[in-house]
Amino acid sequence: MPDRLLRINAYTTFDMLDGTATGHDFEEDAFAVLNVTAPRKNPDHVKLEFELDNTQLAYLPAHADRVTLSAEQARTLAGELEKYADRVDAAQADE
Repeated sequence: MPDRLLRINAYTTFDMLDGTATGHDFEEDAFAVLNVTAPRKNPDHVKLEFELDNTQLAYLPAHADRVTLSAEQARTLAGELEKYADRVDAAQADE
């Protein structure tokens, strides 16, 4: 991703995921970056960042999406991720 907006380094949460951009008239697949951070000094939020490799997209300009979560919201999200991860594990164990 030569036109990357998010900084990627050894601490990036996920630097190569499969992502999809979906709009009313299109759906495009691209590599994606997903990162979770909090400020180093006086952390007051959790930041979730997501960016698709814009060199693989025809419809979207280079952009990154960011969500700021409170600690409680981050814990709710973590709980939902755990719940659905358990569901996927259980389904794959049945195969």
